Amino acid sequence: MEMTPNLSFRNFLLVAVLHLYFSSISYAAIIEEVIDVPVSVKTLYGQEVNQTIKVTVFRDDQREKAPYLVLNHGRPANADGFAKMKRQRYSENSQYFVSLGFVVFVPTRVGYGDSGGPDVEYSGRCEGKDFAPGYAAAVDQTVAVLKMAENFSYVDVSRGIVVGQSFGGMTAIAIAARGISGLVGAVNFAGGGGGNPQDRPENPCGGNRLGSLYKNYGATSKVPTLWLYSENDRYWGPDLPKKWFNGFVEAGGKARFVELPPYMDNGHGIFSGAPSSWKSAFEDYVHDIGF
Repeated sequence: MEMTPNLSFRNFLLVAVLHLYFSSISYAAIIEEVIDVPVSVKTLYGQEVNQTIKVTVFRDDQREKAPYLVLNHGRPANADGFAKMKRQRYSENSQYFVSLGFVVFVPTRVGYGDSGGPDVEYSGRCEGKDFAPGYAAAVDQTVAVLKMAENFSYVDVSRGIVVGQSFGGMTAIAIAARGISGLVGAVNFAGGGGGNPQDRPENPCGGNRLGSLYKNYGATSKVPTLWLYSENDRYWGPDLPKKWFNGFVEAGGKARFVELPPYMDNGHGIFSGAPSSWKSAFEDYVHDIGF
């Protein structure tokens, strides 16, 4: 007869302790902020442009300090696409990268969307493309973002990676070739330039020039890189990316090439459209380089 009150009291104590325990747990939330970063870049014709750009920052509010991941966007195939870009976020993928332990910076570079300004990444007419200055401008903007990141206590600027889609993918490889302090890796999603799937499907302007530039990057790149291209990418086709990759590696670059499956009628958008197709390869890569 005396056991029931004792058991009830013990159950009460157990419930009370569990309530205190779970109420003390603070769950992580992802914070999205927008910062202005001053940049200074040069155009194809040597003109200097000084302005600020909008940079979207995603971070975990429970992580005191985390390595960085800079995510660079692509370039529209047609001129009317620039203003439509607005502020670049890649929200779903950015939050995924935060879940892996990174602070994510997504610059909207000069000439695009909410940042506005002249098209500093213009590379000339189709028959005479000069890509190097455009990628140099994108690299300079990434360096400016990392310089600003030094002011934030939650960023470990001594260690991080760069990731990019399309024009941003080749920008990631250009950054790897720059030898930035603290950079330990670069990921190229569908990287290249001069492509137009409507007017020149699988035949970008200056494809061979891009190959030469990739080879130049390979000669100075010191960090491991990951290249991911869908087999039905209508900007470059299935063969050019492998040719670019081979030239990069032959010149001394460290790289792994992963051919992703087809995505809809143009695999160029697989980064945002089908993350499940590349997450495993990405996670293997970041694990291999020490994250």
